[in-house]
Parts: sequence; C-alpha cells; structure tokens
Amino acid sequence: MNEEYDVIVLGTGLTECILSGIMSVKGKKVLHMDRNSYYGAESASITPLEDLYQRFHLPGTPPESMGKGRDWNVDLVPKFLMANGQLVRMLLITQVTRYLDFKVIEGSYVYKGGKIYKVPSTETEALASSLMGLFEKRRFRKFLVFVANFDENDPKTMEGVDPKKTTMRAIFQKFSLGQEVIDFTGHSLALYRTDEYLDQPCMDTINRIKLYSESLTKNLESNSKDGIT
Repeated sequence: MNEEYDVIVLGTGLTECILSGIMSVKGKKVLHMDRNSYYGAESASITPLEDLYQRFHLPGTPPESMGKGRDWNVDLVPKFLMANGQLVRMLLITQVTRYLDFKVIEGSYVYKGGKIYKVPSTETEALASSLMGLFEKRRFRKFLVFVANFDENDPKTMEGVDPKKTTMRAIFQKFSLGQEVIDFTGHSLALYRTDEYLDQPCMDTINRIKLYSESLTKNLESNSKDGIT
C-alpha cells in the first residue's frame, strides 16, 4: 500500500464518498478509509440481518420467523433522490455510484378514507386518478400544464403570474384547487414539510413540482439506475 497520498478521507458516508470521488477524478491520490466493516457509514444498508443486530447491540439473534438473514437489507437512513436533480448528476460524475445501489420508484402515495392512492404527477394521471372528483381532475390537469410550461424568462407562459411576488396560495386559488389537492401537491409533489411555502413566492414550488414530474418521466423513459430512490 502506498504511504503517501494527496488526500485522506475518513468515513464512507455520502458526503465523504462525494469528496473522495471529486478528488479522484481531479487526479488526486486518495486514501479512503472506514472504521466499519461496511461502506456507507450512517447512510449504509445493512445486510444480513445478523449484522443489524450486532450494529445496534440487540440481544440474541433474529428469530426464525423473520426468515433468512441475507434476505434482509435495511437502510439506516432511507434516501430519496430526484432522478433529474443536481445531486444525482454529481454522483454520476464522481463515480460514487460504484458504492450505491439505486432503485427506481414509480411515484408517491397518500392515505385517504381507508385507501391508498397514487399521487398524480402528469396530465394523464390527473384525469385518470380516483383521488379527485371529475371537475377537480380537470382543474388539477390545467394546473400541471401551467407548471410544466412555466418559464420565468418567458412572460407568455406566466399567465399574468409574477414569479417573485405571486404566492403559491394565489396560484392554487387561480386554478380553484381544493384543500386536499393543495395538501398532496405541496407535501407529496413539492415535498414541503410545512405549509409556510403557501405564502411565499411561487417560483420555488413550481420548480420543485417540475423536478418531481421530470424525474418520474426520466425514470419511465430510460429505466435507468439514476432515478428517484
């Protein structure tokens, strides 16, 4: 093993792997070390199940009712990345994907009235969704078309909306969307944790919804590994 390196990176978490990858592609000699017997640090997926018991100092061994230990793969911190986002592009450029496995997902789901519904993110899904009534579907479809076409550099696409002043609440009112639609749009498509975004300029929310929709479309078209995961 070489005794001299340009960079020594301790830990194999996502941040450390990105740094190591950037240094490597820039021609630096990198020593990447981890005190654990597995890659990923706190972002790791632990397998077999026996290793998870050991990792958290759980007493005994997994019960037989849980099946074979190697059939389990437990994420310590589940990750959700947008296929069309900058982070995925960075991971591909730095070749960190050699240490990560991606699984494409087909969408998000919400629980309503004792049933689980897929959240519509495209015009076609909006019209076919059983999550909304007939008239709500049409209004939501128009909203999605507006979001997909919106370009802050092209006034023709704005329909009178000022991206720096018009709030997201005003956008929802513009399309007469009900509270349930607002809730799943803000929290399942734009991925906000609170409702503070409603009274802020709409541009960030529009970009978030566009990123979500474009990422799902990219997954379906390419069927590649660099998807939402």
